Amino acid sequence: MSLVKISEIYISPMTRDDVDSVVKIEEDAYGPHHWAKSSFYDELSNKLARYYCAKTSDGELAGYAGTWHIIDEGHITTIAVKKDYLRNHIGEAIIHRILEDCYKDGVKYLTLEVRESNTPAIKLYEKYGFQSLGTRKGYYQDNNEDALIMWTENIFYDKFKQKYRENVENLKKLICIK
Repeated sequence: MSLVKISEIYISPMTRDDVDSVVKIEEDAYGPHHWAKSSFYDELSNKLARYYCAKTSDGELAGYAGTWHIIDEGHITTIAVKKDYLRNHIGEAIIHRILEDCYKDGVKYLTLEVRESNTPAIKLYEKYGFQSLGTRKGYYQDNNEDALIMWTENIFYDKFKQKYRENVENLKKLICIK
């Protein structure tokens, strides 16, 4: 696998036309226990859901993520980056978009589950204010691995907003987000 270096990424809402490419990344990232195409179609019809695609300047899908907004809580349901595009801050750019939409919708807290062994993802989430507050034993079907349950504090707190602004300023020095 050779990594492709990119300098800009376009984040937009996921559409039905994106689902085939999303599922290919999903299969590669999560193996046989990935979401089905029908799951993504269902999520695109879910009024609580917000799904995003990250695309390169030539329109290639490089990553995606989804969240549910339930009153004042957001749950990141899925996130993945195409292996060729890892280490290009695409996941970080998507998290930035998720947080911006949470601010717009009045979502105060974010949560997610992540494999205990997924150190790069855990570090990214911690960078954006997530903290591990527990585990889900045997959460992942493929190998019975535990999941960390991670939460943010209230994203409207000044301390959180200051750290978030610093992260975004640094991110924008590394990649152009459109």
